[in-house]
Amino acid sequence: MWNFKTPGIPDELFERTDKVPITKEEVRVIQLSKARLSPGQTVYDIGCGSGSVSIEAALQVEKSGKVIAIDYDDNAIELTKKNIEKFGVSNITILSGNAKEKILNLEKADAIFIGGTGGDTQEIIELSQDKLKPGGRIVVGIILIETLCSVLQTLDKLSFESVDITQVTISKSRKTSTGTMMLARNPVTIISATKA
Repeated sequence: MWNFKTPGIPDELFERTDKVPITKEEVRVIQLSKARLSPGQTVYDIGCGSGSVSIEAALQVEKSGKVIAIDYDDNAIELTKKNIEKFGVSNITILSGNAKEKILNLEKADAIFIGGTGGDTQEIIELSQDKLKPGGRIVVGIILIETLCSVLQTLDKLSFESVDITQVTISKSRKTSTGTMMLARNPVTIISATKA
């Protein structure tokens, strides 16, 4: 389905529904680059939504690696399953339920993506710190200013290193009757850090 090594699967190739969010293509590419993935790694995708990050991460870690996708929303779980089937990836395990409970029994991870958390981002980062291997990467996608502040405080408290904050505002073209216009999307802040 996606015959390229580079990330950036176009959003329109994914199965979509209005009820489930998707990490947009350009934001996803930046998040994947911040995770610094390699073949054979273990990755969590917490708040997997449509599964777009899970799919791209699975392709990056290849068949020797694995991705564990977690979401509490049944709609997200079903959509992720559809996208796994559509893209033909076999190294993703889906867990339905509360991430704060689910990650406790998982093996250690090389990288953890944190997306939609229903307001539990700080607690999930604290739990994730224990599940990351030394040198492991955490990547958090944020849209709320309040979440940004709490994530930075939590990463500082937990002594994460190489904390990087990147805010992106993407504009995409759309044809109109008179030409092409650019439509801005909401800004997204991506915080990435390394476990000491």
